[in-house]
Amino acid sequence: MRDILERQQVWIYFAAVALAAITGLVLPGTDELESGINPALAFMLFVTFLQVPLREIGKALRETRFLGALLVSNFIAVPVLAFLLSQFAIDNALLRLGIFMVLLTPCIDYVITFAHLGRADARLLLSSTPILLLVQMALLPVYLGLFLGDEAADLVRIGPFVHAFVWLIAVPLICAGAVQLWAARHAAGQRLSDILGLLPVPATALVLFLVVAATVPVLGAASRHALSALPIYIAFAVIAPLIGWGVGRAFGLHPAAGRAVSFATATRNSLVVLPLALAVPGAIPVLPAVIVTQTLVELVAELIYIRVLPRFGKTHEARVDAQ
Repeated sequence: MRDILERQQVWIYFAAVALAAITGLVLPGTDELESGINPALAFMLFVTFLQVPLREIGKALRETRFLGALLVSNFIAVPVLAFLLSQFAIDNALLRLGIFMVLLTPCIDYVITFAHLGRADARLLLSSTPILLLVQMALLPVYLGLFLGDEAADLVRIGPFVHAFVWLIAVPLICAGAVQLWAARHAAGQRLSDILGLLPVPATALVLFLVVAATVPVLGAASRHALSALPIYIAFAVIAPLIGWGVGRAFGLHPAAGRAVSFATATRNSLVVLPLALAVPGAIPVLPAVIVTQTLVELVAELIYIRVLPRFGKTHEARVDAQ
């Protein structure tokens, strides 16, 4: 069941978005939907973090070349790309904040599945996800301050931001670590972990449904922002995997590891940063619309990646097999 859900997750997410759009148009009010977003996000992040091997941090640190390529690509090359692309957006502080929040944070969950489907070394990527999560949470405020300056200070108020981080990211992460520890020591914990392991895709679909359904009725006010961000996201989806592949080659990685860096560079952490975005005063409808737009572009791009990226390094692999 878990394998089926993961392989069909793109279509499940699109179905959730379509159903949400219809619901948002039909229902007269969305207050109840909005109130359900944060609890759904907290649960989604809990079951997502549960799939992140927190005990693998030490192992990831031993893969120095891969980890170096991953960090350089995501936290040096991508910020430069994001800043350059942001110059083509309309001059709006909330829009630019949304673009930066989503493009500066590499994915830690479904990128593993897509990397596996795209013949990348998903094992290396899986063991590195805890480090990716920790580094992006540490650097995101730094980059926002660097790229937005006083605008970031005005928009990202420390109180709601810290509250969202603690309750919607830190607490689910700690709970996931506790369940992992329990599962490692007791059969009951392992059974619970196995059951919860079926839920990341349904939980993500639920979050997409709630966010889109709550945003659709007021989307007219954010459509200009979403349309402005759309070509930026498309350009990112085209350029980012090439940057990841190039960095992997520069670090001398074998093709499967290079493809893993490529997938990690192109795939963003949109739904994980959503609770932080919703903590921004006046976030709705602009920030959810801008972030969900990136998610939809990315899901289409992943379908292309799993067919195109396996060709990267194919000649080298064929030569190795022949030897």
